[in-house]
Amino acid sequence: MTEADPAPSDDAADPAHGVAAEREHRLAKLDALRERGTEPYPYRFDRTTTLGELRSRLGHLEPGTETGEVVRVAGRALLIRRQGKLIFATVRDRSGELQLFVSKAVVGDGAFDRFDDLDLGDWVGVEGEVMTTRKGELSVKVTSFELLAKNLRPLPDKWKGLTDTDTRYRQRYVDLVVNEDARRAFEVRHAVVASFRRTLADQGFIEVETPVLHVEPGGAHARPFRTHHNALDMELFLRIALELHLKRLIVGGMERVFEIGRVFRNEGISTRHNPEFTMMELYQAFGDYSDVMAVTELLITQAARDALGTTIVRVGDTDVDLAQPWTRASIYDLIEEHGGIRVHPSMDLDRLRAACAANGVAPEPWMGPGALCFELYDALVERHLTGPVFVTGHPVEVSPLARVDRHDPWITERFELIVGGRELANGYSELNDPLVQRQRFEDEQTAKEAGNTEAGTVDEDYLRALEYGMPPTGGLGIGIDRVTMLLAGVTTIKDVILFPTLRPEVFARD
Repeated sequence: MTEADPAPSDDAADPAHGVAAEREHRLAKLDALRERGTEPYPYRFDRTTTLGELRSRLGHLEPGTETGEVVRVAGRALLIRRQGKLIFATVRDRSGELQLFVSKAVVGDGAFDRFDDLDLGDWVGVEGEVMTTRKGELSVKVTSFELLAKNLRPLPDKWKGLTDTDTRYRQRYVDLVVNEDARRAFEVRHAVVASFRRTLADQGFIEVETPVLHVEPGGAHARPFRTHHNALDMELFLRIALELHLKRLIVGGMERVFEIGRVFRNEGISTRHNPEFTMMELYQAFGDYSDVMAVTELLITQAARDALGTTIVRVGDTDVDLAQPWTRASIYDLIEEHGGIRVHPSMDLDRLRAACAANGVAPEPWMGPGALCFELYDALVERHLTGPVFVTGHPVEVSPLARVDRHDPWITERFELIVGGRELANGYSELNDPLVQRQRFEDEQTAKEAGNTEAGTVDEDYLRALEYGMPPTGGLGIGIDRVTMLLAGVTTIKDVILFPTLRPEVFARD
């Protein structure tokens, strides 16, 4: 028995070498098990504790301790090492790793040989006494064991891990076995989502679920995925945002609602974008964008505490303490600071086009003054913001669902939270005047007809809902994936989505 099985190699297609040969060897073992009457894939195994719980409770024991406590544990075998009449094996479950101590004198010759015949990656359940070795390693001294699932494919080399990024994302089931960083990223993600739910419940928000299939793809600027409902013979869209249905609930009097859900945008794939991703959106009656700024800060800071045990995160080469008050700055001040020019949506269109040309920005023909200002901000500013920064003052033209700023009719009461050059959150004082909202929707429809494929349309049912009266409301959307990227310290969204969108894999046929 060796410590490590061979890693996948280019000769895997050759049945005499590499992975294919190892798979054939393991298939032969599978056949032998069944011939002996052993089921290599049993229905269940009743364990009494997890490996992490054992280590947490008894990890302090002195070397050479025998506890007399018998447990049943299970895990995947990651290391099997024979020393004469002893076998030392390392197994892992979701909670951690633990050593198994297998003595021929305890289990007998037959069981000892069967354990020695296990392969790395096999799932095994054992019963035995909790003890520590003479070197102080917490272990289970095995008295009996059971194969729970035969692994037919060798795991990657234990020292090199799984390094090919395409394979990591396609075969996440292998990535999670061999890459600790991958496991940690998804532990952080779970902690973020759980933290959000606790914090929002404490703030009096109710979690709801809204439709994934929409008649009108609204709530954001994005191209939707289209689908067809056969029974109703109608075109539907996968939702691009959660917003419009949640605000219908505010109209209905639910006052504080949130949803954590998958949204879909038919756009490009990059380190920041995946066609399906997870949003948390909330809406708070009787508040405005300043209220949801405070909620944003609370949610993300508390998530850092819950996931990492600290509010200090690494952003590029800088340590940022999320517990410090977050900066607020307008788009126009930031453009002047980073680009040396002063712009505003009230400016003449030709002057703004000239400013774009001078800064290498090539706007679309349908863009008005507000959109041009936002293009300049996107080109000159966003990637340079370490943050956290609440960027405010978004033009009306690019904010069709936000309320006009009470001091400046050209901009809205909207913010985006930027950390490390990435937008993590977007919020605003919600537009609740149905007549103004209708005009905004019609402007969106006009822009779509002029070539803006991401513009929205007129949602008549949402307008009808507003006519029943929506109280003053603050709304917020936070990208769960991007918050996880920040806290996990990773640079691509694929590292925080278990199964990111990829081109289809071509499988060789026998």
